[in-house]
Amino acid sequence: MQFKDLPPVKEQLMKCVRCGKCRSVCPVFAEIRNETAAPRGHVFMVEMLRDGKVEASQQVYDRLSNCLMCETCSVNCPSGIDIHELNAAARSYVYKNNTSLAKDMIFDTMWTNPGLLKTAIKMMWGAQKTGMQSLARSLGITKLLPGDMPKAEQILTSIPSRSAKSQLAEINRARGEKKYTVGYFLGCATNLLNPKVAVATVDVLTRNGCEVIIPEGIKCCGLPQLANGKMDTAQQLAAHNVKVFNAYNFDYIVTDCASCSSALASKNMHFLLGGSEFENEAKNFSAKVIDLTSFLIDILDVKPPANEKTNKIKITYHDPCHLANAQGIKAAPRELLQRIPGVELVEMKDANRCCGGSGTYSLTHYDLSMQILDQKMHNAKQTGASKIATCCPSCMMQLRHGINREHWNAEVVHPVELLSDSYKKV
Repeated sequence: MQFKDLPPVKEQLMKCVRCGKCRSVCPVFAEIRNETAAPRGHVFMVEMLRDGKVEASQQVYDRLSNCLMCETCSVNCPSGIDIHELNAAARSYVYKNNTSLAKDMIFDTMWTNPGLLKTAIKMMWGAQKTGMQSLARSLGITKLLPGDMPKAEQILTSIPSRSAKSQLAEINRARGEKKYTVGYFLGCATNLLNPKVAVATVDVLTRNGCEVIIPEGIKCCGLPQLANGKMDTAQQLAAHNVKVFNAYNFDYIVTDCASCSSALASKNMHFLLGGSEFENEAKNFSAKVIDLTSFLIDILDVKPPANEKTNKIKITYHDPCHLANAQGIKAAPRELLQRIPGVELVEMKDANRCCGGSGTYSLTHYDLSMQILDQKMHNAKQTGASKIATCCPSCMMQLRHGINREHWNAEVVHPVELLSDSYKKV
């Protein structure tokens, strides 16, 4: 299908009335103050690409990639334009005319192969534990890395020694009476960088009557590929995961990662697989996908055991863009936190403003990402909280880096970790 005939391009470009509302809510535009970085500017760029007024060049790709894909503009657009879909389609079109061997290796080869991805993370863990990472920094070797990676590699400061999959069984039986059979979509970042979150997820679900199955063969949800111009690869990953999970008779498919749940939800699945041979299978799959906090509140209605001896702790909450914007989920995580004994939830200013991480954005646009992060850190510190809770591994990584930059004695956690701990204290 030609670029101009893609549904987002064909159906949505005409909706833009040039009102500029998107500029007022865009985190990137707030820092750059340049129309080329505004969502409206990206819409103009897509229109010019469609009409052949600009070439599908690397310069155009760089302009389009200066976007978090946080969907803030899309949810605030009076005309209902999915600007992030337009941007993703355009990035993919331009990338096909300006391919990169390094990108192909990362997003087509390594990131689509769970074994290779695990090996790469294991090598990074080894470099940290042996001091090689620090030595490479001191010798200036990290400066040889491409793009913003010489700065961004410091974000990965504490890689766990064991993945979540190495600590969890494929089938985890419900404790007590079984209520549901749940498929657990264990995402890459949770599995390899935040295994404690996965262990807590399985613990809480099994305590509340769920048999939790982690299917063999799960691959990346495809969101990193979609954000980096690799739509074909994202489509292949989506079709693969649909096939893997549809082989089971799950009541629900749960994930603790906001990025994964947004990638697997019906809207994005239709964007990727609508009109394909996998369309109906994808609909059946995404109809069962649910964010973990929504599942715990809306389906299981969890009620942690009371514990009067628990000390009160102040916690503030950061809304992941892929949960609040992409899925409209804001209440469930807060309700979950408020049900946990000892938690005092303190709202930060602009809790739903992007932290600047956005998956790979902090790795490719480090300086701008840090400008956005600094404002988030300022707002979080103003609450006086000792912990920041959030539901996205990418946000967790970014916020931890912000805490390190601020030399702030605070901790970043997923709400499910706190919930799991509350059961163990009784």
